[in-house]
Amino acid sequence: MSDQRPSATGRLAASTEMSPRQVVEKTELLAYIPAGTQVYVTDLGNAPEDMIVAAARTLSENNLIAVPHMAARRYPSFEAFETRIKRLTREAGVTEVLAIAGEAETPGPLTSSVDMLESGLFDRLGIRKIAVAGHPEGAPDISPEVIRSFLSRKHEIAVNSDAEFRIVTQFGFDPHRVSLWLDELRAWGNRFPVHVGVAGPAKMTTLLKYAAFAGVENSLNFLKKRGGAVVSMLAGYDPETMVDPLEIRLVSQPECQLAQIHVYPFGGIEKTSNWLCDRKSWSFHAPSSSLTATESA
Repeated sequence: MSDQRPSATGRLAASTEMSPRQVVEKTELLAYIPAGTQVYVTDLGNAPEDMIVAAARTLSENNLIAVPHMAARRYPSFEAFETRIKRLTREAGVTEVLAIAGEAETPGPLTSSVDMLESGLFDRLGIRKIAVAGHPEGAPDISPEVIRSFLSRKHEIAVNSDAEFRIVTQFGFDPHRVSLWLDELRAWGNRFPVHVGVAGPAKMTTLLKYAAFAGVENSLNFLKKRGGAVVSMLAGYDPETMVDPLEIRLVSQPECQLAQIHVYPFGGIEKTSNWLCDRKSWSFHAPSSSLTATESA
């Protein structure tokens, strides 16, 4: 397993993500992320290709590993998909991607991440690490049987690919549910390392918005019941309630496929960085606090 495992302190390493606009227009935020960190470049359908490529290039130039989202349904043609990969690899030095289905009002000919993988273009055009989506709480529009069959097909493709594969999950708030899902994956025969999605420190009002959008309201309800809705709403969210149990599991089950965490910086990059540095998931000295609460806008 080539992904990072817990350090001597027992802390899981972490990746994070930023929007293309954040990267291009707020480059000062990159100082809060240690060199060599995987930074996923989101694609919500609201950023032009030029900006996505520019964001990936900026990350590479700052010694960070750009991992652009590749959303299958957003490409109007196979040629557009191929052009995107060529631009990312040749203009921005990208070697890693996250392959997802994505959403689009009028989907193109590619309707799933499997369609992109089966094309063989990632291999031919220089992509050496491919992340695929994981859903510990299930997916609203996909049955568990389909999810399992897609994962099986991705394993078949991985056998003949030069790329290393990993699973990166949606964020959630129930570590027990994630633990059960990891057991289920293993029973399915999964061989990919798993990066579990974690919401970074943020106000509960912010998390409510993102949880509704991502379809993880049940997990958030678990969090509120556990800590008390009023207390949680006032105090904000402590991601240690999610990460600590996962790290404890690794101590007792070192064979677990959990390799690291992927942090969604809903409270902003600076707040996320301070938390990860304090807990030793990121081993570097972040700059002194100087950003406003609007940094994540």
